[in-house]
Amino acid sequence: MQAVIFVGIQAAGKSTFYKERFFTTHMRINLDMLKTRKREKRFVDVCIEEKQRFVVDNTNPTRANRLVYIQAAKEAGFQVVCYYLQSIVEECKKRNDQRPQIQYVPIEAILGTAGRMEFPAKDEGFDEMYYVKIGVANTFIVEEWNDEIR
Repeated sequence: MQAVIFVGIQAAGKSTFYKERFFTTHMRINLDMLKTRKREKRFVDVCIEEKQRFVVDNTNPTRANRLVYIQAAKEAGFQVVCYYLQSIVEECKKRNDQRPQIQYVPIEAILGTAGRMEFPAKDEGFDEMYYVKIGVANTFIVEEWNDEIR
């Protein structure tokens, strides 16, 4: 049983990374789609009850945001894995500009999330941590987390 928590500002590539890595194996939990925290919690609860692997595909910028998912998953015996998607504001703004209008995120929202971003840390309860960058030809490069170079 595995709970994956994404961390990264809007347009960092989280949803695309989900589609490439987890679409066939993990349920996607995304506040943009579910619209309310109540619905989101119900989906998390069902995944935990049914021992279904899941990915929380939200920005999760603060320790407090992540703690809700980590605690619930850990209490149920899930392995908790963090993927931090490199969040360089200028690069995210460029990707955001290429989105269809319906998926476009206001710049103020991107800047606000970037301003609240707290790098994830192992002591939050993660069993594994990874750092994800977007490389040439929009390929994802996944590296083991290393606190010293972040």
